[in-house]
Amino acid sequence: MATNVMAPMTGKIVRINVEPGETVAEDFEILVIEAMKMETPIYAPCDGMIEKILKKVGDEVEEDDVIALMA
Repeated sequence: MATNVMAPMTGKIVRINVEPGETVAEDFEILVIEAMKMETPIYAPCDGMIEKILKKVGDEVEEDDVIALMA
């Protein structure tokens, strides 16, 4: 079953630290969202593999957008 990684706020993706197929531990920094000139890291909610990244650097996201899938 896939786990959704969701945006906690509206902002722009400024850095992605993983690629599909990569295994990560819970609390690993997956990516960074910038909002109002502040960077907010987004961490893996659990141990697992990055199945798919749905956004790319420069994409705008809204609160609760799914930005990655983990297996």
